[in-house]
Order: sequence, then C-alpha cells, then structure tokens
Amino acid sequence: MSDAIIQVENLGKRYRIAHQQQQRSYMALRDVIAHKLAAPFRVLKGRTPRSEIAAPSSDLRPPSSRMEDFWALRNVSFEVKQGEVVGIIGRNGAGKSTLLKILSRITEPSEGRVRLRARVASLLEVGTGFHPELTARENIFLNGAILGMHRAEIRRKFDEIVAFAEVEKFLDTPVKHYSSGMYVRLAFAVAAHLEPEILIVDEVLAVGDAAFQKKSLGKMGHVARTEARTVLFVSHNMTAVQTLCHRALMLAGGELIAAGPVATVVSRYLREAQGSNEEKHWTDPQTAPGNELIRIKRVRILPEGDSELLTMHSPLRLETEYWVVKDGAATHLTYHLINDQGIIVLTTGCPSETRTPGCYRAIFQIPGNLLNSGGYFLKLLIVLNENQVAYENDGIASFTVVDAAARNHACLGREPGVVQPVLTWKTINIQA
Repeated sequence: MSDAIIQVENLGKRYRIAHQQQQRSYMALRDVIAHKLAAPFRVLKGRTPRSEIAAPSSDLRPPSSRMEDFWALRNVSFEVKQGEVVGIIGRNGAGKSTLLKILSRITEPSEGRVRLRARVASLLEVGTGFHPELTARENIFLNGAILGMHRAEIRRKFDEIVAFAEVEKFLDTPVKHYSSGMYVRLAFAVAAHLEPEILIVDEVLAVGDAAFQKKSLGKMGHVARTEARTVLFVSHNMTAVQTLCHRALMLAGGELIAAGPVATVVSRYLREAQGSNEEKHWTDPQTAPGNELIRIKRVRILPEGDSELLTMHSPLRLETEYWVVKDGAATHLTYHLINDQGIIVLTTGCPSETRTPGCYRAIFQIPGNLLNSGGYFLKLLIVLNENQVAYENDGIASFTVVDAAARNHACLGREPGVVQPVLTWKTINIQA
C-alpha cells in the first residue's frame, strides 16, 4: 500500500459549454424599433400586411446553441506524502483552481479518482466556508465542526486564531460587514490553526496586505516543518513557492506537464512564462543580426559549475560567436544587461581590436551572488573605433535567474534591489 496521503489517478474534469449560433443576419435594436414604428404607416399605404405589426421579426428569433466539451483537467496523476509542501503553478486557465476544488470535495471529477487519507482544510476564495450572517466567533466554531473537531479542541485554539487574524475588536460582528482583507485573515487563521492534516491554499492570500502574507507564509512553513502537515500551495509568486515548497507541479491546458524539485519546475515555468531564450543561433551570415562588419552567429547563456539552472548563486557564462566579414576596422562588442523593470544592471564590452575575416567566440562571466532573481534581456551593441555605435539590437537574448537557495524562513516575494550580492557581516562584542 502506498504511503501517500494524497493520491490522484487519471483525474479529469469536463464542462459542457454552449456556443450560440445566430440563425439570421444581425439587426440592431434601433433598427427593430424604427421598423415597428413605421409598420402602421406601411399598412396604411398598403405595402405591409397587418399581421406584420404584431408578428416578431424572423431576425429576432433566439439563437440556437451548440454544445461543446471543455476539459479543464485531463489525465492528471500524482502523489503527495505526509509532511510534504507542494507548490502548484501554471498560467491563468491552466486548471489549478479546478484541481483544488476537486481535492477539497467542492466539485466532482468527470473521470479518474482521488484518495485523501486525512482531514482537509482549504482556503480557495474569500469567505469560503463562512456564513455571512454569523459572527467571527460563531464561524470559527462552525468551521471547526465542519472539520470534525470537538468543541473543546476549538476552544483550545480559539485565542490563537483570533490573535493571528487580528480581529479581536470585531469578534462579535457578522462577517458580512468584514472587508475582503479581514475575511482572508480570519479564514486563513481558522484553516491553519484547526489542525487539518492537509492544508490547501489558493492565490487568495494575495488579497491580504504584505505583512499578513508574510505571516501566513511563515505559519505554513512552520506547520509543515514542525507538525508534519501536508500543504498544497497555489501562487504566482515564484519566490514564495521556492521558499515554502519542497516539490512543484506545473499545469498547462489542464494537463500536468512537469513535476519534480521546486527549483527545476519553477525555472521551466519562468522560462516559458517570460519567454526566456537562453540560446539563439543563426546559420546564414547574410541574414544574421549585425552589420557590414560583424554578423552574430550564436548567443547563449550557460550556468557555470554543477548547476543546471541559472541561479542567483552560481556564475553565469555568456558566449557570443560571430563572423568578421570585413577587416580594416577596430570593433568590439558591448552588452547592456537589463532587468525586467527596464533598469540597466551592468554594461560590459570586450577590448576593441582589428580582426581579420573569420569566425570568433567571445566569452565573459557574471559572478554568482550578484544578480537578483527575475527576468533579464541583453542589448547588444557593435562599436566601431571605440566610440561609434555601428549596430544595436535591443533583445538579442533573454534569460531568467531563479532563487534556488534553501531557506529556514519564509520570504515574501522577491527581495528588493537590482542586485543581491552576498555580503560578509561581522558582529563583535564591545563594552559601552
């Protein structure tokens, strides 16, 4: 028997979608009104049968419907063991929320099966599981009862839940009067503190303020590490996913397309989502980027050392292969490294030299522990005689740097700053 606490086998969810088909040509409302107002005058003139005044226009018949099957999920299979924290990532419409609704028993699958060998608490949208007419106090006990907890268990956790949610002043106020942020604080506090073996959290935490998001991520990390609870976490915040999760699942078009270590899966997601192109290659010097002096053959960005990913902490090597098609001029290549906010992070160039026609390779290295995580693109300039820009290409290549470091604390999102060098700190004891 498998030791998995969650087993998903060939899961699929199908919806029936109706597409309307107009039977006849379109007629605007103003045309219908004008047609009806003019009908009595046409009768008087003997041009239109009287029955037309009351009869509906054939153009106003309701459109017919054509039904189509839409698979929000198809052939999804995976397992999660007790105590694992698994991130579920993918673009909007990938099927993440549908998967969580099935795991939370909110909706039934169309095919396949799910086995849950533990009690589940889920936080999928603002106010999930709350009755708007009940107070926060009453909803805490209601949610605990839904999770199968005894009243004494809920009382034992009650003060901790209220303090975490920061709703002491509004404890006896019906939650229908709460803001969306207060809703989320209370809902997460209930879900995280009433000791479910499996905690499912969707992107709903993004509704809360930054301080509460950070506190919530810290709480999820704590219960996973110290209480061996299983967490499924859906977010578009890749740094939060990498900080919190051990593994990741990536969905696209309703299918599971990647599963494995979180750094590997997140790197793939970022490359596909941000359009990273870590290598470009041209075979024809006549059409390759460049000018009458130099044509680019290949540009690629590689991780140095043992890493297979472009991470913050490993050096990166940039190789440029190019053809010199005309001699007699001193030229050099310059790169501007620009981040996803459009800020030039650094500029570097090779020495200016006169080279004979042929194929060359230029290499430079960006040291580890320098670049912040995120997307980057390279602007290439071909410089003539050290001061004249003879050619420039604003996006010759692009890449994504990921934060793959293991952390013992939950970090809310990407750390601020254009660069993230590792600096040496030293603390000494001094006498006042």
